[in-house]
Amino acid sequence: MVVNKSKAAFRTIAEVAEELGVATHVLRFWETKFAQIKPMKRSGGRRYYRPDDVELVKTIKHFLYDKRYTIEGVQKLFKEKGVKNLVGEEIQKDFFEESLQTTGINDDSREIITSLQEQLKAMKAELTAALAKVEK
Repeated sequence: MVVNKSKAAFRTIAEVAEELGVATHVLRFWETKFAQIKPMKRSGGRRYYRPDDVELVKTIKHFLYDKRYTIEGVQKLFKEKGVKNLVGEEIQKDFFEESLQTTGINDDSREIITSLQEQLKAMKAELTAALAKVEK
């Protein structure tokens, strides 16, 4: 059952498993091995994967199945190189920009949202710098 959803849509575990060609229990197992996989869970424990989660599990599958890494090897790779370097830092930026363009919001609202995004990026940079100082 292939469903055409927008790039920004959340996906169920079954949809992600079908897209990747793996069983749902494999995704649940990967969640126990990779702390970076954090699908949103609703009542009853139903998992909903964000676009970033889907990209992350695609990357994990690529390293495990195509490049033949072990789980420990992928964990080490994530620790050494960072998940953002391997998956890509611009994933959310891409689908948020797409959403802004298709929602039909006016230019004033778009300007406010863009300003807020810039402020959040600046705050993130400050927090990252502060965290780096604390970890030293």
